[in-house]
Amino acid sequence: MRTKTFKMLLISILAISMFLVGCSGKSNEPAGSTESTKSTDSGNSGSDESAKKDTLVYGRSGDSVSLDPISTTEGETFKVTENIFETLLEYGDQDTTVNPGLAEEWSVTDDGLSYTFKLRKGVKFHDGTDFNAEAVVFNFNRWMNGNEESFPYYSMFGGYKGEEGHVIKEVKAVDDYTVQFDLTRPQAPFLKNIAMSPFGIASPAAVEKYGDKFRENPVGTGPFKFVEWKQNDRITIEKNTEYWKDGYPKLNKVIFRVIPENTARLNALANGEIDLMDGLNNSDEATVLGNDNLQIIERPSMNVGYIGLTTNRKPFDNKLVRQAINHAVDKQSIIDAFYGGKADAAVNPMPSSIEGYNEAIEPYPYDLEKAKALLKEAGYENGFEIDLWAMPVARPYMPEAQKVAELIQESLSKIGVTANIQSVEWATYLDKAAKGEFDMFMLGWTGDNGDPDNFLYTLLDKDSIGSNNYAYYSNDELHDILIQAQTEPEQEKRNELYRKAQEIIHDDAPWVPLVHSTPLLAAAKDVANYLPHPTGSEALTNVEFK
Repeated sequence: MRTKTFKMLLISILAISMFLVGCSGKSNEPAGSTESTKSTDSGNSGSDESAKKDTLVYGRSGDSVSLDPISTTEGETFKVTENIFETLLEYGDQDTTVNPGLAEEWSVTDDGLSYTFKLRKGVKFHDGTDFNAEAVVFNFNRWMNGNEESFPYYSMFGGYKGEEGHVIKEVKAVDDYTVQFDLTRPQAPFLKNIAMSPFGIASPAAVEKYGDKFRENPVGTGPFKFVEWKQNDRITIEKNTEYWKDGYPKLNKVIFRVIPENTARLNALANGEIDLMDGLNNSDEATVLGNDNLQIIERPSMNVGYIGLTTNRKPFDNKLVRQAINHAVDKQSIIDAFYGGKADAAVNPMPSSIEGYNEAIEPYPYDLEKAKALLKEAGYENGFEIDLWAMPVARPYMPEAQKVAELIQESLSKIGVTANIQSVEWATYLDKAAKGEFDMFMLGWTGDNGDPDNFLYTLLDKDSIGSNNYAYYSNDELHDILIQAQTEPEQEKRNELYRKAQEIIHDDAPWVPLVHSTPLLAAAKDVANYLPHPTGSEALTNVEFK
């Protein structure tokens, strides 16, 4: 009897143990997860169900095109590289005020021609090599000796070494932790430019080791280290345990997952497969608000979505045609249909939140008869046929590009313009746009530094053709004004110059400015301390789970 009881007791204990093991095995696998989605990526392994989550899965619409931030102008790259690389100066958590970064302090001469930076000591690159003044000199020499194709963002400094407009005369190491920049002329937004994501300081040893493959093997000083890139699927980064900010980052790992469709991304969030997503459709905001497990996050607005009209290709080499297109696009219908009240119709190439915005400029009214009259005057009374290129990914300024393209196509048909909607994968789309291969295309811009120069000079000056001036627009009068505005130290005088620049651009109409949006993100309720930045990318240093 005692033996039988003991056996029954033993069987019961084994059954309970097996039940508990089964429960423990499932505790790390969220509802709806499949294969190696989140269960295998999670940093919450083990049987302790109370262990704090430490892996963030970030769902986004497109893949990065490079992991060397200076080699592209594309925002999906910066989402990742902002966490791997650091700049000499940093912006505020949710603004573009300039703060210490890898440089602890800085000074500038009265004539604005020399900047000296005192660097942070004891900082290591992820490969164990030292961050110092020579590393800074190496990076800037690498960039300035490049070109628009290899390092497009360096054009922020007026071109490249040997070119007439190049601003940086020399970068030199004064000592191990002091670096000096000598300029050829003052550049008012110089400090804000230095803080931009593309100018993250890379390990010289790693650049020399990997060469062209550095785009796939990034090494910086940031809070996270690169682990793996499965293209068009995911990028994994992990905690830099030697990071110079004690106690940071809070997360152990971040996984950036590509889920192209906005709705599919939201489903993945609701099912627990991801923790955070960008590109939330405005029409889905109510769904998120109605889910107790989710939260809405708004990104501060500093963007413009636009239709570019490539000015060196017929028929858009004619200003009258470009003006006609501006009259033919019903911006308010686009906003009503796709932005849920979280966008303003754009008049100028930069949002009104940017200093120097010209409020006196009147928008092109939606006027089909005026558009037809302008086409007739330009010699296109019977209209024409062109390709309208639509982005294949959701962007902060345009979450539903394909549907917006269809609305634009319908509007243009009313003035006799047949627009054939085309698209191609994201990296190729940007490459073709940069080469001026599109007739008419949809794109946008999220400001990098909060300065008007970063919209008007970066996007529409002739110096930026081949980098960010996809419309291939060139106006000598505009160029002179924008260079003068860069050089002028007094902000109000700069603002007046930028107001004049916007008048020229408005009349020449190289774009149809569409919208300035307030981008929406959604996250699991337990995601804490995520502060989206108006520039569109932010380091996840402080993010953790409640």
